[in-house]
Amino acid sequence: MAKKRKTNSEWQQLVSSAEAAAEQAYAPYSNLRVGAALETDDGTVFAGCNVENASFGITICAERVALYCAVTAGARAFRRLVVATPDAGPLSPCGACRQVFAEFSQDLPILSVGRGGLRREFDLRALLPSAFGWPAGEASRRQEE
Repeated sequence: MAKKRKTNSEWQQLVSSAEAAAEQAYAPYSNLRVGAALETDDGTVFAGCNVENASFGITICAERVALYCAVTAGARAFRRLVVATPDAGPLSPCGACRQVFAEFSQDLPILSVGRGGLRREFDLRALLPSAFGWPAGEASRRQEE
């Protein structure tokens, strides 16, 4: 069965949250501010922004900040993600973010909003068709031990 696409109005709260988060980004090296808003299955929204560092390898993306905040609050099931890049884009999540999100929801719909309000929709499975994962059920079994 085909998935129903969300309408612009259904995405608007998340878009607003992601755009507000992008305003808080710390991006002195790339000048590429990114905000993300992640909605859980119960409708709770978690936002995050990118935080750069002079040691580029420890920079963290907005998408992972939002996800890690959600997981810290106990969330494990997610409905959708918005990524806002007011300085460029729309851009898709990086490979590391794709893999991290695949741990929780390989069918996650993603809306990217870029400069000038340009929009692009993605499905995580299409962005990362062969995500790495433990053998079926292994991660759940390890967490229960």
